[in-house]
Amino acid sequence: MERPKAIITGVGAYYPDYILNNDELSQMVETTDEWIMTRVGIKERRILKDKDKGSAWLGARAVENLLEKTNTKPEEVDLLICATVTPDMHFPANAQIIADMVGIKNAFGFDLNAGCSGFIFGLVTATQYVESGRYKKVVFVGAEKMSVITDYTDRKTCPLFGDASAAVMLEPTFENLGVMDHILRSDGIGRDHLYMKAGGSLNPPTLETVANREHFIYQDGQYVFKHAVSKMADVSVEIMEKNHLSADDVAYLVPHQANLRIIDATARRMGVDESKVMINIQKYGNTTSATIPLCLYEWENKLHKGDNLILAAFGAGFTWGAVWLKWAYDKK
Repeated sequence: MERPKAIITGVGAYYPDYILNNDELSQMVETTDEWIMTRVGIKERRILKDKDKGSAWLGARAVENLLEKTNTKPEEVDLLICATVTPDMHFPANAQIIADMVGIKNAFGFDLNAGCSGFIFGLVTATQYVESGRYKKVVFVGAEKMSVITDYTDRKTCPLFGDASAAVMLEPTFENLGVMDHILRSDGIGRDHLYMKAGGSLNPPTLETVANREHFIYQDGQYVFKHAVSKMADVSVEIMEKNHLSADDVAYLVPHQANLRIIDATARRMGVDESKVMINIQKYGNTTSATIPLCLYEWENKLHKGDNLILAAFGAGFTWGAVWLKWAYDKK
């Protein structure tokens, strides 16, 4: 019996109203708009200022938007997956908290952590459930409140991150559309170069870990940048070559939004013109698992059924990968 393919049938998103721009950031830490723009290409980022709301709240808003746009009732959802590195708490999972917030009652769910590769790892995971033939409506959401683990005294990392969430609906089809192929990789060599040291079972919270500011992101910028440039570009070219796709065949590159130089290097390696690269890093910064679906959300009106998209990401661990996705609909 023919297995169905998994198509994206809708995209929802939510980002906070508060904008932290480079001018305000330069009053908090020794930096400038020129320094930030030259190195990473970020002009502003969204921040969830409400201390009583976490990443699950952001995720719930994106899922609500998605359900409304796809005319889906919460009880129709079969599975909810959340990708995040900033869950509300160690347990229960954000997926359960979001389900309760939006009224999803007939589904199971779980969280997934692959750093900034969270969306493509989660998209491929969700695809397997749809392709099994058993699950008809799968919601996958990337939700991050990165501001809570960002050290605003560290000029190297604090300009990078923002808060946002975005979600997609995955459903089955027997058309030649949807997730066509993927390449996912991880090697672990980056675990000492991009991490949050304290808060887990190895280094549980203590007065000392708090005083030493070990509950914030640590990044060895040069080491991470070197690997991100090569890995993300290589895997994007690899999936094109594997499936005999030329640059002309690709409607859009949808890259993780971490650094404009990494995005540019990936596009050049693929031979894709800059007009076919989705870039919104200047507005939102790095929102980790939410960056790629946030691009899809913003470009949804420009996408057409049958468009070939290459989704590519690189994240902590290290993790990286690429997905060949054939877009499934024209927005009405």
